[in-house]
Amino acid sequence: MSAPDLIAQWRAHLADNRRRSPHTVRAYVAAAQRLAAANGLQDWAAVARTEAHHLRAHLAARRAEGLGNASTARELSALKAFIAFARTQSGDPDPVAPRLKGPRVKKGLPRPVTPDEAVNITDIVDSLAADDWIGARDRAVLLLMYGSGLRIAEALSLTGRDALVGEVLTVTGKGGKQRAVPVLPITRAAIAAYVKACPFPLTPADPLFRGTKGGPLSPGMVQKAMAQARRALGLPDTATPHALRHSFATHLLSAGADLRSLQELLGHASLGSTQIYTRVDTAALLENYRKAHPRG
Repeated sequence: MSAPDLIAQWRAHLADNRRRSPHTVRAYVAAAQRLAAANGLQDWAAVARTEAHHLRAHLAARRAEGLGNASTARELSALKAFIAFARTQSGDPDPVAPRLKGPRVKKGLPRPVTPDEAVNITDIVDSLAADDWIGARDRAVLLLMYGSGLRIAEALSLTGRDALVGEVLTVTGKGGKQRAVPVLPITRAAIAAYVKACPFPLTPADPLFRGTKGGPLSPGMVQKAMAQARRALGLPDTATPHALRHSFATHLLSAGADLRSLQELLGHASLGSTQIYTRVDTAALLENYRKAHPRG
């Protein structure tokens, strides 16, 4: 076996068996590649012999390259998963990853955009695009993220059979879990406009959203369109595509949605992931209070 074989098996395990998101697969595979290259790991037995002191030295080298606390913590999680899998593959009777604590990471609040900013973003991507059909495409994707709370991977996983979407759309989220989300009339109209303008045939099995050459639209192109929009509108760097999903959650909570319903709409596995939006809502309330109160 060689290092490329290891990485190929690890990638397949993450994508096919664990059904991780494409973003997670890329990050976990890259972390495994770095560890294998730095330590000359060629088979599962060699990976399985990696202990806490090996990880500590590897992460120290990564920190010297400028890796921050949050990135170091994510890399450690990825490497622990890689080593645990290696120990299972090599028949270890106790396939537990090395016990090593990562750096303490302060969990920040999501940074949503305001309703007006969200609408302005979805409108301006249309006018900034190089072609009319690309503008229609980008507007439809971003409206799905803001109006239905989709993750970017969920929006880009839709197929041609979703083109004639009704008031409710079934999407497949993390772990292959399906959920139903509402689709606003403005979003349905945007998808219809994109489908009409798209120069490529949209068969039921093909990706709904296409790149300029007809292949699946990549997350990077959506992020690029969003970056152009926020620069044109003078918005901060935190106005990313994922911020539109945060905005969906925050604005629903402000309008009186209960946490359990919001959890279902967002596809969160635990209520704890959803509860962070109560902190966002409170933070917005206090900010508005400080701006409006004469003694603020």
